[in-house]
Amino acid sequence: MLFSSITRKVLMALAGLFLVTFLCVHLGINLMLLRDDGGETFTAAASFMGTNPAIRVAEIVLFSGFLIHIFFGLWVSGQNRAARGKSYVVGNRSETSLLSKYMFHTGIIVFIFLVLHFIDFYFIKIGLVAPPPGIESHDFYHRTLVLFSSPVYSAIYIICFIFLGIHLNHAFQSAFQTLGLNHTKYMGAVKLIGSAYSLLMTAGFSLVPIYVYFFR
Repeated sequence: MLFSSITRKVLMALAGLFLVTFLCVHLGINLMLLRDDGGETFTAAASFMGTNPAIRVAEIVLFSGFLIHIFFGLWVSGQNRAARGKSYVVGNRSETSLLSKYMFHTGIIVFIFLVLHFIDFYFIKIGLVAPPPGIESHDFYHRTLVLFSSPVYSAIYIICFIFLGIHLNHAFQSAFQTLGLNHTKYMGAVKLIGSAYSLLMTAGFSLVPIYVYFFR
């Protein structure tokens, strides 16, 4: 086989941790929408991310990370589901196993949201999708205001990030275990950090549509 089971899990874990870092950057830029400056700060940050040569290279790495994580995630999940079907026994039902059981489902929801998110923003920027009337392809600020002025879109956005938070909570812990960094001395701290990170990402990304809808 091209990749062993361990190799697939390690590649998926490394790609996942890279995407965890990217989410922090993405959230930092999104929170600039909360500044009452007519989108000046947010637009400057978005423009920098869209024109800086180093960031353009990072985009390739980012898409590679998405593809690696999704591909191996589906592969590993399929193998795990097949293994459970063949050797199902009543065992210990821990919190981790419960979260792991629904990783595939939350991952599919996050993937669907990711595709829609790319269509709404990135695909418009690169010209694959026509921008809405009156909004330029690189005007992410007004595009965001239009989208989050819709209660339906805002609700879907928040719900998807709740599922992403659930996905991240287990994925963060699982990545450390896969990489052999699950020592009993600090796994408690890893779980705490993972839960705090997941909550922060969910709350941070959800704050933007709530603020735009009610206060802009």
